[in-house]
Amino acid sequence: MIAPCRSLVATGPTLGMWSALSRSYRTSFEQAGKIWVVDELDTAIIERLQTDARQTNRELAHAVGIAPSTCLERVRALRERGVITGFHAEISLPALNRGVQALLHVQVRPLSRTVIDSFKKYAMDLPEVLSVFVVAGGDDFLVHVAVPSVDGLHAFLMDKFSGRREIVGFRSSIIYQHARKQVIEPIDL
Repeated sequence: MIAPCRSLVATGPTLGMWSALSRSYRTSFEQAGKIWVVDELDTAIIERLQTDARQTNRELAHAVGIAPSTCLERVRALRERGVITGFHAEISLPALNRGVQALLHVQVRPLSRTVIDSFKKYAMDLPEVLSVFVVAGGDDFLVHVAVPSVDGLHAFLMDKFSGRREIVGFRSSIIYQHARKQVIEPIDL
């Protein structure tokens, strides 16, 4: 359940920062039998961390207009509640000799939890694989890979997929460009 926040009590420099936000949200979600609330301050902290996760706690606190001790406690609570799940470095794939990316559309049989879990683990253990999506529809998996070349993609498919008994079909789509949002915001219902 997500609803826009209509009121916020703030004083001093914090008020100016909050009024500058285009939207503030209060979100609630259930996890482990508890209802957790992500308020407008948490949302501002999350947005700033998504923009730059390397900033110091002092810089983050100043940016959202709160005391460093309050900021540290808020970030800790967001991690404990599972809202913040990690901090990651963005890496250039061409710098790692992975200039060609593709999405592999994979069908497996028989469709069972064992086969799905086994294939997902197999794919995630391959160094060329960036991510695996279990999907519904005509395909059972989308596998995102990054390899050195088109020939490298062909070799990967022949060596790592064509001999697998559970794979009954696959096709590849080379990715020409990829864009990803850096900041993920709550969605207003």
